[in-house]
Amino acid sequence: RVAAGSRRPLSQHRPAAAATKPPPRVRNMAAPGCRSVKLSKEQKKLLRKQVKAQHILLKQDGIATVPGPTQHLVIANGGLGNGVNRQQLSEVLQMFGIVETLLMLPHKPHAFATYSTIQEAREAYNALNGENIKIAGHTQPIILYLNFVEEVVSEDISPLSLPPGLLVVEDIISPEYETRLLALVDESPNTATENAQRSLKHRRVKHYGYEFRYDNNNVDKDKPLPGGLPEICDEVLEHSMEKGYVRFKPDQLTINQYEPGQGIPPHIDTHSPFEDGIICLSLGAETVMDFKHPSGHSVAVMLPRRSLLVMTDESRYLWSHGITPRKFDVVLASETQKTGAITGDISNLTLNQRRTRTSFTFRKVRTLPCDCAYPEVCDSQNCHKCSDPQPSVPSSDGDASKLEHQYVHDVYDGIADHFSSTRHTPWPKVTEFLKAMPAGAFVVDVGCGNGKYLGVNKNLFMVGCDRSKNLVHICRERKFEVFVCDGLLVPLRSGICDACISIAVVHHFSTEGRRLSAIKEIVRLLRPGGKALIYVWAMEQERNKVKSKYLMEKKEKIIKTQETCITVPVVNEDQDINKVDLACFNQLTDVNNDRVSKQNSEKLPVHTNRTSFESQDLLVPWHLKAGVKAHSISPLPPTGSNELAVFHRYYHVFSDGELENVCRSISNIRILQSYYDQGNWCVIIEKY
Repeated sequence: RVAAGSRRPLSQHRPAAAATKPPPRVRNMAAPGCRSVKLSKEQKKLLRKQVKAQHILLKQDGIATVPGPTQHLVIANGGLGNGVNRQQLSEVLQMFGIVETLLMLPHKPHAFATYSTIQEAREAYNALNGENIKIAGHTQPIILYLNFVEEVVSEDISPLSLPPGLLVVEDIISPEYETRLLALVDESPNTATENAQRSLKHRRVKHYGYEFRYDNNNVDKDKPLPGGLPEICDEVLEHSMEKGYVRFKPDQLTINQYEPGQGIPPHIDTHSPFEDGIICLSLGAETVMDFKHPSGHSVAVMLPRRSLLVMTDESRYLWSHGITPRKFDVVLASETQKTGAITGDISNLTLNQRRTRTSFTFRKVRTLPCDCAYPEVCDSQNCHKCSDPQPSVPSSDGDASKLEHQYVHDVYDGIADHFSSTRHTPWPKVTEFLKAMPAGAFVVDVGCGNGKYLGVNKNLFMVGCDRSKNLVHICRERKFEVFVCDGLLVPLRSGICDACISIAVVHHFSTEGRRLSAIKEIVRLLRPGGKALIYVWAMEQERNKVKSKYLMEKKEKIIKTQETCITVPVVNEDQDINKVDLACFNQLTDVNNDRVSKQNSEKLPVHTNRTSFESQDLLVPWHLKAGVKAHSISPLPPTGSNELAVFHRYYHVFSDGELENVCRSISNIRILQSYYDQGNWCVIIEKY
């Protein structure tokens, strides 16, 4: 159908049941079409509007409409992005039949509805096309334009996890206590505390204990405000300490009041002024706070009225948080989940109108410099980076993140040109795997390095990603499709890949949990039936009495690092927040397997190149070639020096059977093949 038929008043149509089936992804299979009919002037105008809506849907979102009729409708102007909430749209649609699904995408101006029969969809199409509907909070009515689509395809949406260290506690205080706390906002300041109250451009703000200075994002520790924190706050502070939400009793309070449409820019609370553990009460209204990891991964978190937000560890030190200035928030429609991350389940999203919200943010002023595990974003540590050439085996994810950043990420950025010059010949079995892929397959190389595998099979659509921006730059110079990202969090949609490869990458993750998480991320990218090839360096460099190529290199090339070389600490003077590693992304599951050596709390040994490995966790030297400039690291020795610059790379070399055991702990894959290839353990896995 192209034009709307005759319409009855909406009140004459029958009501129907609510939506029950919740698929969240949309795919449209056919192109729009039209049929020649004699149209009135009004119908011609409506047709032009419909066709315009079709073109916008196709151009901006790739949604193709069909002549229909089908059970499935796309409703232009009926989306969350136009201020239409789920209840309002559902009430209108249910006048024409049973709505099996209603999908509303965040910030999109359109929605999708599936009726139980084609006839019901046809009735809605005829009656609602070009209709004005009144929306609460809008001065002007919204005109709906409907088109048929061929199908709406569902897939499961994995629930989003809160940032590590983040906790939201519901109903932490009573409504009566909330009323007494809110009275502080309007309390007139006396002479002694008048400097504690400020009026910022976008909100009212008040300080107690210490004044937070927005000019330098710090506090003056030598100038405490008179009176300290209000006594009325003791109840919630003592409760928070009893529950272990904070370790120290806060001595600084900032009160912010946000009117609808106001927000606060994304930021990380400065490390040096405050201890770990920041808590924030939401009073008067709920809101959505956006948290963002430096890698780009973001999580929208619902903060209900009278809830307590607790930020510790990674969520406090590494993730930025902010409130987008707007008058409506996209929230979960279900009443069963009031807190937590706002998921991507488009069958359960609606709009919530903001009201005046007041936040009480409590902090503890720090007396010593910050020594957190995130020096890249820490103002206390920016000028005091660790130069210890032999760090310890990490005992926590924070330590692991710090180790990998200094002894993997910064090293490869520093040696990128020299490293690339030594990586030019693809390994035969990796080439064989890629050549076996069908033409047009979408393949991602996770940890692509200089891109030597991206051009192996010209019939594939290959994309590469790597943690090193300098290696990615080399790939781009070679005209490959690449981007910078963390191997623990690849910014691609789940189930999108026909295949993945990860060659000599997983062994750079320094804990068992992070290695497992890296493989799980690869599995997440695969579609059911998709395959992945994974290579890791082997502990066993001699197999069946045959030495690997690594051991067969000329022994005279070995250089004793402790005797003849200068060890250059890896220090990036131009730290980019996007280079921060993902630490402690999830509570990771341990994999039980036999270890060749356990070195917790011990220094990592420095391996002697071209010799057998004596431990699984170690530092492998990279000798920078004479005349090659290192990127963004400490200066090379003076010209004329006979000494070489050496950079240490962290490795965990895998023992026989270890890689298979890690893969077997992942529930939705099977191992198709495992083998040993020139000093590497390798597996081909398939997702089901």
